Amino acid sequence: MLTRVHLWLLFALVACLSSPDHLARSMAAWRALVPTTPDFSPGPDEQQVPRAMRSAMKDRPRLRVGVRDADIVGGDNRALQAAVDYVAGLGGGVVEIDAGEYTMRDSLHLRPFVTVRGVRGKTVLRKAKAEVSPLALDGDYGEEQITVVDPDGFQIGDGVAIWDSHSGGFHTTVARITGRNGNTFSISKPLNADCMIANRAQAATVFPLVSGYDLEGARLENLVIEGNRGANVPLNGCRGAGIFLYRGFGTVIENCVVRDYHGDGLSFQQSNDVIVQDCIIEENAALGLHPGSGSQRPVVRRCIARHNGEDGLFLCWRVRHGLFENNLIENNGRFGISIGHKDSDNLLRENQVRSNRLEGVFFREETLGMAAHRNRLERNLIENNGQDNEVAGIRVRGQTRDLVFRHNTIRDTRPPEARKQTVGIRIEAGAGPVILEDNQIEADVKVQDRR
Repeated sequence: MLTRVHLWLLFALVACLSSPDHLARSMAAWRALVPTTPDFSPGPDEQQVPRAMRSAMKDRPRLRVGVRDADIVGGDNRALQAAVDYVAGLGGGVVEIDAGEYTMRDSLHLRPFVTVRGVRGKTVLRKAKAEVSPLALDGDYGEEQITVVDPDGFQIGDGVAIWDSHSGGFHTTVARITGRNGNTFSISKPLNADCMIANRAQAATVFPLVSGYDLEGARLENLVIEGNRGANVPLNGCRGAGIFLYRGFGTVIENCVVRDYHGDGLSFQQSNDVIVQDCIIEENAALGLHPGSGSQRPVVRRCIARHNGEDGLFLCWRVRHGLFENNLIENNGRFGISIGHKDSDNLLRENQVRSNRLEGVFFREETLGMAAHRNRLERNLIENNGQDNEVAGIRVRGQTRDLVFRHNTIRDTRPPEARKQTVGIRIEAGAGPVILEDNQIEADVKVQDRR
């Protein structure tokens, strides 16, 4: 009995004897008729990801949050956090936040390998009004509860900060309220320091609106952070900001706006390889951009830092090998850019630093071992700085050495009677070598060298 396969073989033989074209068409028909086994073997470029026994996946978890018609529906931090934690539990992915305003009674806590993405200019995270109370009992170092005089307004799940007059900076504790027994609240972290009634110890529901601790590979995109400064007490930049990272390695922050926070706009501490780009940091009570505490290799580009209460860009301690380029830093309440304690080997180029209250670029007073050595300023525009007193466009203090200032424009374009940036570059007595190359300086005193 002849099968279909036999008939095709016979047909192919006849076609082969007749013409090559007939043979080609016959072979194509043969391949369509006979099923082939799919080849699922890995290609030559496929490799496992660095910390898992699998290759990279094209499709990853994706979840949408919104005030309506979303995978998770809600208008506060709880809905946002539920989405982020769910995606994190699957190993990472994307959380998309729809346009709308979301009330924040606690931080949005970032998680490793999770991208949080809003609708640019339309997804707003707004800080709730803070509750504040003195402590009724001393808060002891390591204790995981606090007792407050006035518990009204403190709720389970709220973010909370605890400090006294002697426990600022990194000794401030920022945690979450996890339970209540009358005036006593349990918190999610031990107290970082003694908080004594004698030193005006207090608790307040203040926190970063977006917070990331012990992270790798997180991303934040297209969010507006509204700090609601008038309804909140200050939180220092070592533990808080509109966006705050602590050991947030490799975090990328892009196209975000941080405004009106009662503290720093954006602070990242002990966080290597952070990238901040195309962000606006404005009208915050303290520092605008605050990389610090050993954050190495930061990249800050195409950002605007304006109308902040203190410095526009503050390089804190041990910020090294960073790149700061194409930023606009203007109208800030202290220095445009401040560089100091062990902040070495950074490149600052093509920035506009203008109309700040004091010096445009300020190298802080440090001894030789702790000074900001080998920083380079190239092709920056430094103009119209100084408001109340006469200042320099760039001022170098301390035993800072081996700086390079190249191709910068330093000038004051205001009417003569309003000019305060009267010195182009001021080098103080203790400074070491400074290389000046092809800078365009328009000032009463172009270079004032006091060495």
